[in-house]
Amino acid sequence: MKDDDRRVGVWFVGARGSVATTAVVGALAIRAGLAEPVGLVTETPDFSDLDLPSLDQLVFGGHDIAQTPLAKRAEELADAGVMPRDVVTAIRDELVGVEGRLRVGAAPGDRRPQGEAAAELASDIAHFTEENRLDRVVVVNVSSTEPPVAARPAHDSLPALELALKTEADVLPTSSLYAYAALRAGASFVDFTPSTGMRLPALAELADANALPYAGRDGKTGQTLLRTALAPMFTSRALRVLSWSGANLLGGGDGATLADPEAAASKTASKQRGLSAMLGQEVAGATHIDYVADMGEWKTAWDHVRFEGFLGTRMTMQVTWQGCDSTLAAPLVLDLVRLTACAHEAGARGDLASLGFFFKDPLGGEHRLAEQYARLKDWAGGL
Repeated sequence: MKDDDRRVGVWFVGARGSVATTAVVGALAIRAGLAEPVGLVTETPDFSDLDLPSLDQLVFGGHDIAQTPLAKRAEELADAGVMPRDVVTAIRDELVGVEGRLRVGAAPGDRRPQGEAAAELASDIAHFTEENRLDRVVVVNVSSTEPPVAARPAHDSLPALELALKTEADVLPTSSLYAYAALRAGASFVDFTPSTGMRLPALAELADANALPYAGRDGKTGQTLLRTALAPMFTSRALRVLSWSGANLLGGGDGATLADPEAAASKTASKQRGLSAMLGQEVAGATHIDYVADMGEWKTAWDHVRFEGFLGTRMTMQVTWQGCDSTLAAPLVLDLVRLTACAHEAGARGDLASLGFFFKDPLGGEHRLAEQYARLKDWAGGL
């Protein structure tokens, strides 16, 4: 029997960004009958028997340091062709309501002991939970990609981390600070970015101690989605991949962030790790990311594959992918919220490796799309 009385909070880190805004607009539009649930895996027949929270039961809030109001951000996305303008107009009052539940996030350059900042972030989530009478909250990181960070001894155990947080201002990267705050507030955590997030032993220890699930990382929306379908094709047909090169041209806030080579390093490493794992070897070639401002919210991805077939004959496959990243990402975010909330309710804790289907660099390590989907269905059936 479906539980019609649940209320599930969705707390976005980066709540005024393109992905969060599109997810909120999409959920509000679907439940108002203004849009179809196209792209939502959890709305397909394979998941019809699962007792998932409905879109009507989701309550949205979040942190952001950006100041553009959510309704204005939605209008900007409509102007860019990401969503219909009439839909944004129809749900404007609801967007204003969500805006009232947004809070200022972690301030860049804050030199207080990081434990104080974490306590404020956790308090915001706890207040959101209490004020809206929520049964549980899923925190989703859809903020800007961070550069890779060096490991520190304080990351290795929870006692060492909490001792350092009392006096130091830069113990955790920002994504991990939000993860820590979420876990302290009793919320599960989903990392839709390639940032460090939950990938610290101390945070895994905290999640286990608080019986909380988490999932990640780096949402699989375009080029990597295609790669996880195509790379197994080569291996299953015993074709030898000699090189696999790629390029991404993108605009928008994500493109501007990834124009920084250090931030781009997190994204390209995430893409290449899965490719090598699927092919069973390190493969020549690299993936490049170029910021093209006038592309706005749109992106183009290109792959060039050189492979060897029977009798050593060398051949080439080229694929071009063009799309809007935020509209590809938004339904996956809603899927992850619903599945993570359901898992939490069922008593799951720790790494939800079976949600690897949604990620470029899944915590569980499996990258092949068909195998990931089979695992996801089996896991969901067990819930």
